[in-house]
Amino acid sequence: MIIDAHAHVSPTTYGATEQYLKVLRQSGIEQAVICPGAMLDVRKMSEYVSGQKKPDAVPKNDYVSQSVQSSPMLIGMACVDPCDPQAVEKLEQYLEQGFRGLMVSPLVHKFSFPDDNMAALASLCGERGVPIISHNGWRPGANTADYVLLAKKFPRTNFILEHMGALPTDVEAANAAAELDNLFLETSLGSYLHVSETVKKTGASKVIFGSEYPLSHPALELQKVFLLPLSDREREQILGGNIRGLLHLA
Repeated sequence: MIIDAHAHVSPTTYGATEQYLKVLRQSGIEQAVICPGAMLDVRKMSEYVSGQKKPDAVPKNDYVSQSVQSSPMLIGMACVDPCDPQAVEKLEQYLEQGFRGLMVSPLVHKFSFPDDNMAALASLCGERGVPIISHNGWRPGANTADYVLLAKKFPRTNFILEHMGALPTDVEAANAAAELDNLFLETSLGSYLHVSETVKKTGASKVIFGSEYPLSHPALELQKVFLLPLSDREREQILGGNIRGLLHLA
């Protein structure tokens, strides 16, 4: 079974769930993990980088929940702002509602991975057996090294780093994933060479297929994995087996 482990849906013209479900079927993907989208309009990223626009800091978790209820293909991850004094309580409520993990976004919310409030969320995820997924924030406190330190501090919690860590090749991310049992790298937007070299270094068990829909197309991101020189078992791990294990899916 192929699972897109990283997509975003939102009540927008470019990220609506109905459109994403059509894309999944066209791509031959049976299940998908969805997170709240549109906090940053991915069509206008340069305007956020330049400071012309500010993110919508309120995650659309309700939309994700409605989407999951509307289709058995979808699995929800909740997003909370670690800076929110009620972040832990809110995450507890989302997990009780059936969300399968935590997404944090250092490009939207101005927290750092070493913060005490992030530690509290990581501890809760370890207790509940759910993973955390995040991208880099490309600023002090929110880079690969900071995420790795958080993973080392909470070995009972599983951490997924989006986009293979980013940049053309994030060697620091690959080295850490090879070292730590609880750190996994997600493939979306990663270069083919970096994905290939990382699998050699970490093994297929530490790499997870994702699309970063709607910024990229699942079929396009899927092709990178199909082109890798892998055994059938290794490809199955990347395309679905690893995320099934992290989310405790049947």
